[in-house]
Amino acid sequence: MDKIKNSTVRTRFAPSPTGFIHLGNIRSALYPWAFARRAGGTFILRIEDTDLERSTQAAVDVILESMAWLGLTLDEGPFYQMQRMDRYREVIAQMLAAGLAYPCYTSAEELDRLRDAQRERGEKPRYDGRWRPEEGKQLPPLPAGVKPVVRFKNPTTGSVIWEDAVKGRVEIANQELDDLIIARPDGTPTYNFCVVVDDIDMRITHVIRGDDHVNNTPRQLNILSALGQTPPIYAHLPTVLDANGEKMSKRNGAMSVIQYRDEGYLPEAVLNYLARLGWSHGDDEIFSCEQLVAWFDLEHLGKSPAQYDPDKLKWLNQHYIKHADDARLAQLVQPFLSALEVDWTQGPALTEVVALLKDRAATLKELAAAAVIFYRAPDTPLDELAQHLTEPVRLALAELGQNLSNIEWLRTTINATLKAILKAHGLKMPQLAMPLRLLVAGTTHTPSIDAVLELFGRERVLAKLATVTP
Repeated sequence: MDKIKNSTVRTRFAPSPTGFIHLGNIRSALYPWAFARRAGGTFILRIEDTDLERSTQAAVDVILESMAWLGLTLDEGPFYQMQRMDRYREVIAQMLAAGLAYPCYTSAEELDRLRDAQRERGEKPRYDGRWRPEEGKQLPPLPAGVKPVVRFKNPTTGSVIWEDAVKGRVEIANQELDDLIIARPDGTPTYNFCVVVDDIDMRITHVIRGDDHVNNTPRQLNILSALGQTPPIYAHLPTVLDANGEKMSKRNGAMSVIQYRDEGYLPEAVLNYLARLGWSHGDDEIFSCEQLVAWFDLEHLGKSPAQYDPDKLKWLNQHYIKHADDARLAQLVQPFLSALEVDWTQGPALTEVVALLKDRAATLKELAAAAVIFYRAPDTPLDELAQHLTEPVRLALAELGQNLSNIEWLRTTINATLKAILKAHGLKMPQLAMPLRLLVAGTTHTPSIDAVLELFGRERVLAKLATVTP
């Protein structure tokens, strides 16, 4: 890895804005970002928006929002392919002039008939090169009123070979490839051609992308070679599978990256999980973004599909919430409290509340739900309370109220007061804590009772005790 530690490394993330972006998609941004960051290189965002029917600005916005949330900062871009049409047409004209490409007048109907006949003969359907100019070859007469496509003159012999950083040596015979269309009849360039021109112009050194692009690579390499360019290093990442073992996709119910934010996940937890979804650093499971950048290399990318495990992600998120700064957590949890119509300004300091509750929360949404008890009047279940209010317990609560009115209101002194009452009345902590929780919080599911009472404050606690004692 140290041999590439210089500013010449240039990587890119090149999504199509045709829908929301899920974890499998954003992994193809994280890895080139981390690789460029470790090398001190450049990370570029390129929006491949040539699919005019499906591309939307809303999808572009979600890509940018997702990357910003995860902290995947850009060095260059975003660049938009639709804004580079003049450049693509310029290169196509150069290729036509150099004999690297040619106009093809075969109609769509002719191609359909050709492919049907090939299938009937058990052959692989492919363009037969009828308009490909060759020395001594007689081309068909130009059909009237037909606008041609432009095809790349693919080599007919030999093989395309590259050393993939994940897959190892890959070799495809050129006979398996027909002459790729690089411009449609209306002159608009096609995907594989645009990608090549972009990678040349943006001086991309490493292409780290999903292995659904493997079939595109030999075509792109041949165009690069024809243009006299040195190809980048390719690393094709294995597929990300969902929890059911199917390819992760929105069609199969994958969540968008932004939805994880809205469900209360921390970006550092998602990044940590995502990094391990196809790459490893020994047995390390939990590591910071800074550690990822320091450790990341192509040699430890996985060769097999990685399977998404929602429980593992939630476990990681719980770890990061537990160790998060309380002031930051308080800020992050506020929108979730607002969604619950909770005014957190009326009650104990939110930083203190999240500090008490964060050990038990797997998401910010769960943290907000747990915090509600401190900012709303409790809805005490009276039937359940009655089961705990035996006469000995009622007497103990009465004395507790008297003693709590005179102490310094700290968790330690509250705890000492509780223990003294238990000893004096011969009770165990649950016998006193359960009715206390129900009275003050409206639920038996709270953290340690002394910490809860401290946060609720003396006034509320004494007022609640007064409702059940003589």
